[in-house]
Amino acid sequence: MKTNTSEKLYQRAVKLMPGGVNSPVRAFRNVGRDPLFIDHANGSYIYDADGNKFIDYVCSWGPDIFGHAYPPIIEAVRKACEKGLTFGACHEGEILLAEKIIAHFPSMEMVRLVSSGTEAVMSAIRAARGFTGRDKIIKFEGCYHGHCDSLLVKGGSGLITHTIPDSAGIPESFTKHTLIAKYNDKKSVSDLFDTYPDEIACIIVEPCAANMGVVPPKKGFLEYLREISKKYGALLIFDEVITGFRLSDGGAQKFYGVNADLTALGKIVGGGMPLAAYGGKREIMECISPLGSVYQAGTLSGNPVAVAAGIATLTAIEQQPDLYDRLERKSAKPEAAMRKAGINVNRVGSLLTAFFTDKAVTDYESACTSDRDKYAAYFNFLLESGIYTAPSQFEAMFVSAAHSEEDIDVTCNMIEKAGKILHE
Repeated sequence: MKTNTSEKLYQRAVKLMPGGVNSPVRAFRNVGRDPLFIDHANGSYIYDADGNKFIDYVCSWGPDIFGHAYPPIIEAVRKACEKGLTFGACHEGEILLAEKIIAHFPSMEMVRLVSSGTEAVMSAIRAARGFTGRDKIIKFEGCYHGHCDSLLVKGGSGLITHTIPDSAGIPESFTKHTLIAKYNDKKSVSDLFDTYPDEIACIIVEPCAANMGVVPPKKGFLEYLREISKKYGALLIFDEVITGFRLSDGGAQKFYGVNADLTALGKIVGGGMPLAAYGGKREIMECISPLGSVYQAGTLSGNPVAVAAGIATLTAIEQQPDLYDRLERKSAKPEAAMRKAGINVNRVGSLLTAFFTDKAVTDYESACTSDRDKYAAYFNFLLESGIYTAPSQFEAMFVSAAHSEEDIDVTCNMIEKAGKILHE
């Protein structure tokens, strides 16, 4: 595989951008090589600047549920562009998209459109604090909710401790109200409520974790979060930036049968354009400006081009009632190939992650037992074989409607070969 052009582009990029990238995982450092520079993509394939062709299972980290350059979305964007790229004013498209979101997520009685998942999450937390009048929040170790200051933290050896920021540039005081619980561990949550019964504004959780690799909730865990948050007057926030419209047309809430008070959506809801949303019960959302005292704004929020892509994507989902059944059948095949190859794997719907550990991966601690060097070898073998997967152990593999049976069969064959090599 020739990478001369990508290498030249990377040498230019490192002089201009930190690490040569605009998002850290793109740097490929976790897999011991320099990044590829993508030239174009179509359907299930991406093509790099050297002309190499790959079956793509990153899918832009999830938005491309119909594959790249899906004609109805491209046409919707083209038509929207002809009317103007941005207005900074109200337009009908915002209403149409909000109506579609609310129709699929009944727990979201009102919605606010924003431009990124990070923005959606931080705004939902601000709304929860404003509504409850409380300061503290509970997040879970290994769950990523964007790069806002109060959420870039991890727990120490104890579960009820002062938290320390994971990133430089964040004062400790910014995270003093962030409490860390252990994903899939009910007691870690109850201990925090026992200690701060009247101070916790909300629990925020990825209902199916996908940022420590795919880690599904244990039976009864989400129901417990719903129950204990109600008991103590806290709100439950589901970060469905990844799972929204990925696990079902009603996200993880429909998939698992548990509703949240507030929900953050991103990725698929914008059809590949920079768009996200947060929403919830009317009484909570009416606390947001201009109706209430919780301020949030954005110049490009509800951008007409992004909204058009979102509407086209959700319309396509509505027009294909067998979509999630097809994704389930397709995704089961690479899971089976991994198991046949002796690779530990977690899968929920069209999300899956290969772990190189003998332990069952049920939380961040067990996810961290995966052999990252083996994952890097696995990634590089697949890449050299024309299959593009996440360049990090702690990300998901995304299967799209565009992946053909031939794509899946080729992928499964390469996965089995990779497994044999890694176990020699």
